[in-house]
Amino acid sequence: AVLALAAGQIGRFFSRLQLPLISGFLVAGMLVGPFGLGLISSTAVERLRFIDEIALAFIAFAAGSELHLQMLQSRLRSITWVTLGNAVAIPLLGSIAIFLLAGMMPFAQGMGVNGRVAVALLAGAILLARSPSSAIAIVNELRAKGPFTQTVLGVTMVTDVAVILIFAINAELADALLSGIRFNLGFVALLLGELLLSLAVGFGVGKALQAVLGLHTGQYAKAALVLLLGYAIFALSALLRDYSRASLPVEILLEPLLIAMVGSFVVTNFSPYRADFLHLLEELAPNVYIVFFTLTGASLALDLLAETLLVALLLFLVRLLGIFAGSFAGGVLAGDPMRHNRVSWMVYITQAGVGLGLAKEVAVEFPEWGGAFATTLISVIILSQILGPPFFKWAITHVGEAHPRAPSPAFDGVRDAVIFGVEGQALALARQLQADGWQVKVACTPGSYLQEFAPEDDALYLLPDISLGSLSRLEMDQADALVAMMADDVNYQICDLAYEHFGTPTMVVRLNDRANMARFHALGALVIEPSTAMVSLLEQSVRSPTGTSLLLGRDGEQEIVDVEVRDPALAGLALRDLRLPLDTLVLSVYRDGHTIISHGYTQLRLGDQVTVLGTRHSLDEVMRRFGA
Repeated sequence: AVLALAAGQIGRFFSRLQLPLISGFLVAGMLVGPFGLGLISSTAVERLRFIDEIALAFIAFAAGSELHLQMLQSRLRSITWVTLGNAVAIPLLGSIAIFLLAGMMPFAQGMGVNGRVAVALLAGAILLARSPSSAIAIVNELRAKGPFTQTVLGVTMVTDVAVILIFAINAELADALLSGIRFNLGFVALLLGELLLSLAVGFGVGKALQAVLGLHTGQYAKAALVLLLGYAIFALSALLRDYSRASLPVEILLEPLLIAMVGSFVVTNFSPYRADFLHLLEELAPNVYIVFFTLTGASLALDLLAETLLVALLLFLVRLLGIFAGSFAGGVLAGDPMRHNRVSWMVYITQAGVGLGLAKEVAVEFPEWGGAFATTLISVIILSQILGPPFFKWAITHVGEAHPRAPSPAFDGVRDAVIFGVEGQALALARQLQADGWQVKVACTPGSYLQEFAPEDDALYLLPDISLGSLSRLEMDQADALVAMMADDVNYQICDLAYEHFGTPTMVVRLNDRANMARFHALGALVIEPSTAMVSLLEQSVRSPTGTSLLLGRDGEQEIVDVEVRDPALAGLALRDLRLPLDTLVLSVYRDGHTIISHGYTQLRLGDQVTVLGTRHSLDEVMRRFGA
């Protein structure tokens, strides 16, 4: 438990350096493993094999849950052709490269042709794996949308399912090659029978998952049962293999990852529990990944890493070539624009969970050389995971489907606010902000204009429509805040344009329908739902009358304001060294999406939002010092 907590901290540190989270977990495992500090011995790693099996089943559950048929229909032709192109080109080129480079890998140097072909088949399948989590994270970060993005997500998710199926077939072939089994009609029949049996057992696992998700019990109990079911899949596979080896003329080998993936696919597409299942997987993922990738790092043969580094680099380059050939050919056959086909290879580089899981499974199934094999493949995966995201972002931006937040406008010395909507509350807010020194504009469209609420001054702007041109003429590029008080669809259109084109720092939305709350939160807007806000205000008034009075500005002498740190000279300075007016108090610092309960030694950074309590005169002095 202590090592897992430490690995989590190291992973978050890597994340702050813009490096993959799993790289931090792997490094933590290397540090505590037998080739590092020795806190986890080789024997302990072997004894913890059951954790690997639970995690591998979980990874397969996650892969199957990503294949939602309804979401793939709009771009089915492109997804099918690009996936097929990659599924042919990458394993083919990867297998050929591994076979030719076998002489450079210590663990394969003494193998015959059959052994090298077996290693090549396994490696070729693993090189096909993708990282759906990385793809989804980048798409969300860039707010990417469009046909290219839909194809990318579809191909990434389908490929992670295809790679498990291809690996299951290749593992059977590799086992036959290494065992000296002859390839004849009987072997083909056995292989097909094992695959069909795996699919049937997977269907049964899907029904078992539905039964677990339908239980009237807590989330912790359901999570434990799902993980236990994953472990049972591996136990059943091992039991059947041992029994068939001892009692039957043929050895029956079921692929646990394929079984788990099929079970997850059944739940996702043919049951009412898809949302519950996805939520459960999201809740479990961080803890499972920390433990699994830390143990994977501890099991790496670091003494062989230097010897296989050149091979890993060559395999990475061959994989890039395979991705380019497969994606380009698939895109051409699907009739996609050449502008997309030329850069599509860039979005399929990332690898993570499934690839690492398959490499770890090879290490267990073939203990004589599997550890060194896994070390080589994991080196390729780490390279792909580090270099993949920058290529992905560039490609999405190049095709014009990225919609990131624009840079916030520089403060010009005047606090500007734009209120959208003309009605009593909007005008009252405008007057109150003007009294506090804000320069306010009230805007609306002809359809929402009400003559009886028209302001007496010239602060009303009648917009012909809600468009980029209209907001530009309203000088939204100078606005420090906007307040949207119109219909939800119009409010979202306003916030979306402000987010993407103007980078408005503060967006406040009065919500009409709670179903739309998540859309506005995704844009970083502060959402006010009137009925809920009133109940919360009443509750806060009961619990803390004085604090509520300060918050609402009812205390004639004291106010609370948020001040952004804009002066570079303040970066790195502790709060205790600011020499603020004596009648002010810093309540908190908001940084990187988190609120920090501050103290005298809290160091400021540019862009921090500092919440300060004090008199009006003293707060004006604070804002001058902060460069706000």
